[in-house]
Amino acid sequence: MDILQTTDLNSPIYQASLKIRQEVFIQEQNVAPEIEVDDLENQCTYYVGYVQNQPVVTTRVHHEEPNTWHLQRVATQATARHQGYASQLLSAIEAEARQQNVQTITLNAQDQAQNFYLQLGYEVVGPQFLDAGIKHHQMIKNL
Repeated sequence: MDILQTTDLNSPIYQASLKIRQEVFIQEQNVAPEIEVDDLENQCTYYVGYVQNQPVVTTRVHHEEPNTWHLQRVATQATARHQGYASQLLSAIEAEARQQNVQTITLNAQDQAQNFYLQLGYEVVGPQFLDAGIKHHQMIKNL
C-alpha cells in the first residue's frame, strides 16, 4: 500500500480522504455532513492509503500539542476492510510520529472499533461518551 499525505484542502489526496469519510461516516453511519466536515479541516494532516492507485483507507492527524498527535476520522472503504490497511496506515503514522519525537497518540474510538485499537497497543482512558450519536471512548498510545 502506498501512503500519501497532505495539508492542502485543494489536493486530490484530501479529496480522496473526504470521499472515503463521506462513504463511511455520512452514508454508512448516518453522521450529519455538518458534523463530519468540521472547523478543524484546515488544521490537520490527511493520510490516504492507496492500493493499485485506488484510495482505500484514510485518517487525519490534529497536532493538538507539540508532543501529542490526535488521530481522527479513521475510515476504510467497505470493500477494503479486514485486509490490514488501517493497521498499516496507523503503523506508518506512528513511525512518523516517533521520528518527530511525538510521545503520545490519542484518538476517540467508536466502541465497535475498540478491539481493533486495543490490538494495536492503544489503551482506553476515561468514560464512554457520545459523538455524533455514536458511543466512543478516548484511547491513548504512548510511543
